[in-house]
Amino acid sequence: MHALIVVSHPDSRSLTHAVARSFAEGVAESGAHTAEIADIAAEGFQPDFNQADRAAYFLQAPLPSDIPREQARIDRADALALVYPIYWWSFPGQLKGWIDRVFSNGWAYDEAPDGTLGKRLGRLDVHLIGIGGADGGTYARHGYDKAMRTQIDHGIFDFCGARVVTSEFLLDVNGQGGASHIVTARALGGNAFAANANQKVSPTVSSL
Repeated sequence: MHALIVVSHPDSRSLTHAVARSFAEGVAESGAHTAEIADIAAEGFQPDFNQADRAAYFLQAPLPSDIPREQARIDRADALALVYPIYWWSFPGQLKGWIDRVFSNGWAYDEAPDGTLGKRLGRLDVHLIGIGGADGGTYARHGYDKAMRTQIDHGIFDFCGARVVTSEFLLDVNGQGGASHIVTARALGGNAFAANANQKVSPTVSSL
């Protein structure tokens, strides 16, 4: 099986990139699976949702030329992993723009004129790995963890029918937690397709 790992961080030397590489190594370790890293910052992905995207949303025009390539990469994958730094308790702007533009009407979901919704990504497993400087107590105390999972896990991926298998926050990167996150990411990658052997497996959720 194949995993597409989308990483959004401008610095290839960052912990975010190291976590993405470690996750990919974990996927490949078994010899049975493959992984591809999509570094959307290095690739220069343009996140601005523009008039052409809006016309495509209303099914009045084809998708902008850069979007089918991104969708094709997801179509080739059995699992999608997003590895990202947490900015203001959410995605970085570029990754949010990637979702806005790539998860389009007619591909990720179908929205009919009468308001009925068709979910089109039911085959896709999703792994979410957010990397943050604050500690777990801060997230729990203010409800940031729950808010992010409501917004991202439910609001984006459940909306499209994709199954969130992993929803993990790797926190306290400026304190004692940073060194262990590479090991955690490798283990998450090694288990990326474990749920396929048992469809009843619950999502992996970090304890904060």
